[in-house]
Amino acid sequence: MNFEQQLNRAITRRTLLGQSARGFGSVALASLLGGGLHGATIGQGLGTHGALPALHFAPKAKRIIYLFMSGAPSHIDLFDNKPKLKELTGEELPKSVRGDQRITGMTSGQSKLLLVGPAYDFKRYGQCGAEITEMMPHIGSIADDIAIVRSMHTDPINHDPAVTFLLTGNQQPGRPTLGAWMAYGLGSVNKNLPEYVVLLSGGGGQPLLARYWGNGFLPSKYQGVQFRSTGDPVLYVSNPEGIDPATRRELLDGVQQLNRLQLEAVGDPEISTRIDAYEMAFRMQTSVPELMDISQEPQSVLDMYGAQPGKASFANNCLLARRLAERDVRFVQLYHRDWDHHGNLPNELKRQCGICDQGSAALVKDLKQRGLLDETLVIWGGEFGRTAYSQGAISKDSFGRDHHPRCYSIWMAGGGIKPGITLGKTDDFGYNLAEDGVHAHDFQATVLHLMGVDHKQLTFRFQGRDFRLTDVSGKVVEKLLA
Repeated sequence: MNFEQQLNRAITRRTLLGQSARGFGSVALASLLGGGLHGATIGQGLGTHGALPALHFAPKAKRIIYLFMSGAPSHIDLFDNKPKLKELTGEELPKSVRGDQRITGMTSGQSKLLLVGPAYDFKRYGQCGAEITEMMPHIGSIADDIAIVRSMHTDPINHDPAVTFLLTGNQQPGRPTLGAWMAYGLGSVNKNLPEYVVLLSGGGGQPLLARYWGNGFLPSKYQGVQFRSTGDPVLYVSNPEGIDPATRRELLDGVQQLNRLQLEAVGDPEISTRIDAYEMAFRMQTSVPELMDISQEPQSVLDMYGAQPGKASFANNCLLARRLAERDVRFVQLYHRDWDHHGNLPNELKRQCGICDQGSAALVKDLKQRGLLDETLVIWGGEFGRTAYSQGAISKDSFGRDHHPRCYSIWMAGGGIKPGITLGKTDDFGYNLAEDGVHAHDFQATVLHLMGVDHKQLTFRFQGRDFRLTDVSGKVVEKLLA
């Protein structure tokens, strides 16, 4: 039988119905059972809706909202006050402090590495007395609800490998991101929305690559789905003019039948992913427009965030993150650019604080007042820190800072995090770790732990090896846990 005869036989009505009957029965059974075979809902037991048959221990958090500050905010200017550094402004970084550590090519050619103190004053906030820049009074107002980690450290010294390392556990592209691992291991509670949603804001700085929310070698159904703040919320999900939902459903049914035939014939898991993606897209035509319409929110809530319906902004995305959390989306990641301050740092830092401060704090407050904070892990931070010395000349109103992976600051809240604490210390220059270092792999292990997952046991076999997010290291940071 030649290829044309095989094709004609494969697409006859009788063959179609005969070969797909088993698939139709399975689909009907799954619909009747309502997903119950995938395990109990988290909170009612230790089952999951994903690849893990059960959680390894009781979770502290059900979901994650990760506010990723792309470009690396300066810890010295935001969360790690160094009075001595301010006194030493204009003096050279002691060789004993730098040691033999490498620096980037952007400052390695400077004749002197001149120290420069924080651009703005620090204030103490809350009953805990946390020191936070005066440029972030809103985050200061939630000081008693957050844990500041001043001792984060990582391996890469440049942006792309550092973002890749923090989110995938390896500097080289090709591995799944943290959100993809969550989607794979735990699955989705809300069948009308993706497990992993990405929101973007900011107009410049370091580019944001789609692989930062990619699935790596996991099936592509686990990659992050980007939602847009203006226009169509998700590209290509809306029906074109002249196509109504009934017509779309009829067309989709035909495509799905053909896809199931091909899946039975070749067994390619990516066909299964495509089947799921088509069904998710159909459901999202109803669920997403309602979700993205923040004009439904009371004016008091919009004012708290500084959100403006119809505009693309970090504040709007923070409000959308809360709405996604209410709908049990597993992992929401907000990427905000423009934190890469190699020059003009005082002015640029002030501008970015003005953009990010209010919305970040409002998210925590809003989750708390709705009873969602205890089960939602909120993370705020970038890929590394900035140097204690200036990149380029220092003037009264301007200087810059280079990349610094040796130590930096992030903060976390909710979902099993001990509130109102500051963990870790750096030296008087904010250059080296002094106490309680938290490596990128420790951070990853802790995040998984809070979701009820042992980082050593969430693995995926690829090319003959079991891979995991934390690669071959990482320990849970017990001092962060409530």
